[in-house]
Amino acid sequence: MSHHDVVKGCKLVAVLLLWLGASAEDKRAGRAHAAEPQEHTSHRSIGLSDVVIVIQSQRNSFHARRGGQRKVEILRQAAELGQGDPVVLLLHELLEDERDWIIIPLLPDLSATYGQSASWFVFIEEETSISLGNLLKVLHRYEVQEEWFLGKRLHDNEASIIHHYAFSEDPASFSYPDPAAGWALSTPLLQRLAEQIQHKHLKSDFTIDLKHELALYIWEEGYGPKLTAVPEFCTDTRDNCATTFTSYLPNCGNPVSRTEVFVAVKTCQRFHSERVPVVKATWEKDAEFIEYYSDVTDASIPTIDLGVPNTERGHCGKTFAILRRFLSKAVPEADWLLIVDDDTLISLPRLRRLLRCYDSKEAVSLGERYGYSLLLNGYSYTTGGGGMVLSRAAVSRLLSSGCRCYSDDAPDDMVLGRCFTSLGVPITHSPLFHQARPCDYSEALEQAVSFHKHWNIDPVVVYRHWLQDTQPRVEL
Repeated sequence: MSHHDVVKGCKLVAVLLLWLGASAEDKRAGRAHAAEPQEHTSHRSIGLSDVVIVIQSQRNSFHARRGGQRKVEILRQAAELGQGDPVVLLLHELLEDERDWIIIPLLPDLSATYGQSASWFVFIEEETSISLGNLLKVLHRYEVQEEWFLGKRLHDNEASIIHHYAFSEDPASFSYPDPAAGWALSTPLLQRLAEQIQHKHLKSDFTIDLKHELALYIWEEGYGPKLTAVPEFCTDTRDNCATTFTSYLPNCGNPVSRTEVFVAVKTCQRFHSERVPVVKATWEKDAEFIEYYSDVTDASIPTIDLGVPNTERGHCGKTFAILRRFLSKAVPEADWLLIVDDDTLISLPRLRRLLRCYDSKEAVSLGERYGYSLLLNGYSYTTGGGGMVLSRAAVSRLLSSGCRCYSDDAPDDMVLGRCFTSLGVPITHSPLFHQARPCDYSEALEQAVSFHKHWNIDPVVVYRHWLQDTQPRVEL
């Protein structure tokens, strides 16, 4: 089945929301080299000592370890090349608080510490490999005294809800970097951005898709440079690549067993006949322990009424009741709790493979990470629609802390994020989880553990195309 068949009918009603977007035609002209990117030979030779590499690692022990391994690999390669040593930084070691994963708050410190000695700042994922020799060849093509924003170009094929319907008249006109391939800022650009942060009021509400929002911030409505596409910033391995990428679903060994994951599905009576049958027709068969929590008891599903009235939004009261039940004797004891909506589509076999990388005895909150008011001392949270994965240790620590909902209809994912932030438990991000539908993401979307929403799609077809493994594993 073709990608076109899967996303057919997935067009967004962006015409009604043009005021939220940005039309390419009515934006100010950018800097000359941004509008028509041209390569220049730099006036001086670039060595590895002129490069700062920031590995976007996370505080969770698995991710911190992978980031550390990547740093060792880069420094070992540099020693073999004998062209100096780059500065290699681990993002999680730079974080003063959880908000700094959005990069922008870190720019002043990076500028102050390395701005006089470095010519380039390169940002990569934990699983991004670098060929330092090829990277130097790439960077040598660009004049180091100019502002450059380099990376592998991504763009929206249609106006997307996760990008607030920006550029809805021509979604492909705006480019943003594929973080898996890495991206780079020249020092003049980083220094200007750092100074701007310190002297300009920054809008701060929700952080949803970091790569797109960073590109918007750098572009600055036409006053800053657009992304310059660099073919050597790769994800697939090709000749002359400066970067390549392995996978967001690493091989950490055999999947955790089916009995180690307890699945909680949030539903309500109005969706018993509309959404629950989709769950049963797709991924329910892969769950060893699964319960449906509703506002009424329905033996045909069956559902469990937790005694919390249904709310139109938020569902915090229901979610906290699920957390308490997970730790009780009412359900089988499991290491991991997965909380999903009744319109979440998920691959449990892939989730169990992913969970092998994590220690269930550690407090883990895993999923797609969003941020709220991060530039104003806000907090991160795992967005609920894509699935919230919590270790037993995390649930126990949360409930014993006394942190609770301020109302039954408070947004459950945000309340959990605020609670975990106050407890010092990191919100661990995986790009495999998705709050929206496949058609809401760029063409680079390849791997997934989950999607969310049935709007204007056939959810069974989407599940089979994106999430159902063609050769199922034999699992315990």
